[in-house]
Amino acid sequence: LYHGNCFDGCASAAIVSRFLSDREGARGAQVRYEPLHHALGNAFPADAFDGDVNACVDFRYSRDPRLHWWFDHHASGFPTPEDRAAYEAERSPTKFWDPKAPSCAGFIARTVAARFGWQAPELDELVRWADVIDAARFESPSTAVRLEAPALHVMTVLEATQDPALPTRVIEAMQRRPLAELAAEPWIAGPFAPLKARHQGNVEVVKKLARQVQGVVRMDLSESGITSPNKFIAYDLFPQASYVVAVTRDAKRAKVSVGSNPWARPARPHDISKICERYGGGGHPVVGAVSLEPDRIADARRIADEIADELSREPRTAPGQGAE
Repeated sequence: LYHGNCFDGCASAAIVSRFLSDREGARGAQVRYEPLHHALGNAFPADAFDGDVNACVDFRYSRDPRLHWWFDHHASGFPTPEDRAAYEAERSPTKFWDPKAPSCAGFIARTVAARFGWQAPELDELVRWADVIDAARFESPSTAVRLEAPALHVMTVLEATQDPALPTRVIEAMQRRPLAELAAEPWIAGPFAPLKARHQGNVEVVKKLARQVQGVVRMDLSESGITSPNKFIAYDLFPQASYVVAVTRDAKRAKVSVGSNPWARPARPHDISKICERYGGGGHPVVGAVSLEPDRIADARRIADEIADELSREPRTAPGQGAE
């Protein structure tokens, strides 16, 4: 079980698969990969924990006793206070959480090395890029917008794909192959070419629809046909902005995405995960989202306005530092 349509989610699944196959001595075992998406209520399908060994990575905690391994780095990793209390009371030697980790993939790699002595140096490149992508540690927003690195080709395809078989193919390839080799595969290079062209068109749409007010870029993309825009476009267009609040909609949900500019100075004081949690969402202190049913677009727009208004004001108390 892994965070779907996400580079870090797939990288996390790849690393845990390598680790567990070595630990369990079951290289020939059948592995099923199930993408999970944040939503209101229980996000786990009914058959989520029906394997002999069940692992969940880069996604929220579950108290289900059939969950054997869990790794997450989201500040909002626990749906309720009772879930967090259950995790802390369990003191499981196979369930780990660190909201300060820049990526879940890196957190997994470091944890299993320290706790179980397992390492795979050939996965260092994957871990490095997971840290860069998930924590927005790019040299500049233009680096993320130009999409030149092979890892960003893979990221772009994963975030946009509607092919249910492609993420599993990526996860399996990530376990053994360098990213440049993976990005050159026809099943990545093929879909990436039109996605990059569409991305360039998205830049023009964002130019038209986005506006900056009191340090917050607001954009309603719900009628534009853009369902998963590159989050760094706004930072490239509005380098002085501290935050971005965007509304999008697809067949499954209306979504309010909230981000803070990694290159903004001074440091961004608001804890976005806490703000989003008030509306049933979550994330990290510096990036988060709220998901609603697709017909609740009016509510999504209201929530986006309320969050943008809050971000334009100084918080009463500054939150603790956290990972992106």
